[in-house]
Amino acid sequence: MPKSKTEIIRKQLVFLAELDRLKSIIRQSPLINRSRRENSAEHSWHLALFALILSEHADDVDPLHVVKLLLLHDVVEIDAGDAPIHNSGIDGAALAKQEHAAADRIFGLLPRNQAEEMRALWLEFEEGQTPHARFAKALDRLQPLLLNTLTDGGTWTESGVSKQQVLERYGPTIEGGSPLLWQEAMALVHQHFERKTLPIEPTTTD
Repeated sequence: MPKSKTEIIRKQLVFLAELDRLKSIIRQSPLINRSRRENSAEHSWHLALFALILSEHADDVDPLHVVKLLLLHDVVEIDAGDAPIHNSGIDGAALAKQEHAAADRIFGLLPRNQAEEMRALWLEFEEGQTPHARFAKALDRLQPLLLNTLTDGGTWTESGVSKQQVLERYGPTIEGGSPLLWQEAMALVHQHFERKTLPIEPTTTD
């Protein structure tokens, strides 16, 4: 028996209310003004704008599809929490199991057809096989990289991450989505670490 519009709306509102919890998931990346760390909802919103602004630098992507992937990719953190890139002690298999269970529960709050659609988008991002997903993942790496270069190293400094580690952890993903964006990102990385390690030349006056 078809569900009434009222039943559908109620399920959708329950899902949307649940997403409010994403605002309470605190990430490692600082805001550029360094007043606090960003939360996962802010991160997803920022990434959606990255997609709209930077999509011309990727081949064969629909920016609106990329936006959908990015708005949904961290929803599972409501249950599974945020997994910082520089935390080498994370059990990848256990985390993946938690995230899949979270996807089942959270997207399952929606009406069935919508739940299947949203979960499929989340899984597309996770698998990273389509051009859209590769670009979305590239932006997911680019955004914290930019924040770190604008906050004296941010999480890199806190975690004692070397220039080589940054290149290895960010490079393949960003380059896989957009070689041009990786060129610019790499320039920011080099600039940051050179500024940190080389003495500042004295200024001269006429």
